[in-house]
Amino acid sequence: MPSSETSLSPPASRLPNGPGAAALLSVGIGACALAILSIAADRLPGFRHWMIFSKPTGPLSGVTTSAIFVWLMAWGILELRWRNRNLRMNRIGVAAFVLLILGLLLTFPPLADLL
Repeated sequence: MPSSETSLSPPASRLPNGPGAAALLSVGIGACALAILSIAADRLPGFRHWMIFSKPTGPLSGVTTSAIFVWLMAWGILELRWRNRNLRMNRIGVAAFVLLILGLLLTFPPLADLL
């Protein structure tokens, strides 16, 4: 007797992994963008003024909003390009992890102050 799981879901080999890869890599891109934008808003007075979307919050409002925009745009673009493709997830996973760690390190104040 066949299991109900087999009859209800298609085999995993038929599903492309591109959408998942797009989501994974876009997270790393968004994290790195957040770090770069926060350093730029901290160091460049003109950019800091431009990043103030809400006066009580200061430049953090623009930095976080812009980083979310970068993350969503990266996810959308990669999703459109990789929608029906099967990609090497190990390379994408490594790239996403490196970008995530870089974003984390660049938002750590002692390291960000060195730049």
